Amino acid sequence: MSIKDPHLRTPSGKPRLRAFALALDGTPGRFNAITDVPGVTVGYSTLISGDGPLQVGTGPIRTGVTAILPRLRGELATPVFAGVFSQNGNGELTGTHIIEETGAFSLPITITNTHSCGVARDGTLRWMQRVLPAALDSAWGLPVAAETYDGFLNDINGQHVNFEHVAAALDGATGGAIEEGSVGGGTGMISFGFKAGSGTASRIVEWHDSRYTVGVFVQANFGKRRNFTLRGRRIRPELAARAVFEGTPRAEKGSIIAIVASDAPFLAHQMKRLARRVPLGVAGTGGYGYHSSGDIFLAFSTANSEAALASGRIARASFIPDVDIDPFFDAVVQAVEEAILNAVVANEDMTGRDGNFVPALPKEWLNNW
Repeated sequence: MSIKDPHLRTPSGKPRLRAFALALDGTPGRFNAITDVPGVTVGYSTLISGDGPLQVGTGPIRTGVTAILPRLRGELATPVFAGVFSQNGNGELTGTHIIEETGAFSLPITITNTHSCGVARDGTLRWMQRVLPAALDSAWGLPVAAETYDGFLNDINGQHVNFEHVAAALDGATGGAIEEGSVGGGTGMISFGFKAGSGTASRIVEWHDSRYTVGVFVQANFGKRRNFTLRGRRIRPELAARAVFEGTPRAEKGSIIAIVASDAPFLAHQMKRLARRVPLGVAGTGGYGYHSSGDIFLAFSTANSEAALASGRIARASFIPDVDIDPFFDAVVQAVEEAILNAVVANEDMTGRDGNFVPALPKEWLNNW
C-alpha cells in the first residue's frame, strides 16, 4: 500500500492504525470508514483558538461539532430503522425515546461537547428548515444529538458552539475518506490519558450472494491509561507509568458515543442487537464503562426505505434472519475497536485551558508493541 492509501492515512496525512502493520480482524471497506455505507456522509466544524488561563466566554477553545447524515440530503426525511443501547447512562443522546418506541429515526445526527448538545440539536432543526423545509412542514422533528465532555481542554461553559457551526458541519458532510483525531466534536477529547476524539472504521460482510457494509464512527473520550489495550495486549506497566507521557493530572471524566451504520436489511430489534455489541469492541481497547463514562450507542440501517415511509398500505420489509446475524456482530466489534484506536493514533499533543496538557500516544510504541 502507498502512503496515500486511505487505510493508512487520513486526508490530511495523519497516520491511522493500519500504518503500523498491526494484524487486524475482518475486511475493511474502500475507505475503512462509516462513509463506506452508501449514502452516509460526515462533516465537521472544528474550533481551536486561544491559550493560557481559562476565561469563561473567551477561551481557550478546543471543541467542535460532528455531523453524520444517515441518508443523502434530499432523503433525510425518510426514517432509518434503528436501535439504541446505553451501557452506562452518564451522558446524553437525544431522540432515544422515539427510537425505543418506533424503532426508527430521521434527520441528521450531531455529536459535540456536553454543554453544547442542545445547540447541536436545535441547530439541526434550523438547518433542516433551510435545506429541506417540506420535512418539517407538517411533522415534528426529534433529531439525534450526542455529547462527550471536553472541559479539561476546552472552555466548555463559554458556549462557543453556535448554530452557524452546526450548519457548517451539516453543509460540509461528504462521503469518502474523512478526517480523524482532534476534529469536529472530538477536538477536545481524551482516551486512556492520550489525545483522542473522532475515529472511524468499516467491515465488509459477505452473506450468501450479497455483500454488505458495517461502518462505525466513534467520539472517544474514555478510559484509564493502565487499562489501555492494543490487539489483546495491555499496555506495559513501565510505559503506563512513564511520567513524561502523563500530561497534566486530571480526574477521569470520560464517555464514548458510537454510531453504527449498515446497508444490510435489518429490522429495528436487530439494529438494537448490533448496538448491544458495541461494548465488546470498547472493552477490546480497555474501556470498562466506569461510573463517569457515558457509553451510549446507536445503530441504524439504510435499507428498507420504502417500508419506513409506507402509509395507508401494508408495509413489506426484507431482513436477514436473526440466526444469520453473527457475522455482523463480528463486524461491529472489529470496527468499533479499530475506530477507537484510529481516534487515538491519528492525533498529536494538545495543550488547552490553564495549560492543561494531553500527550498523543507515542507512535514508536506501536512499532514495538
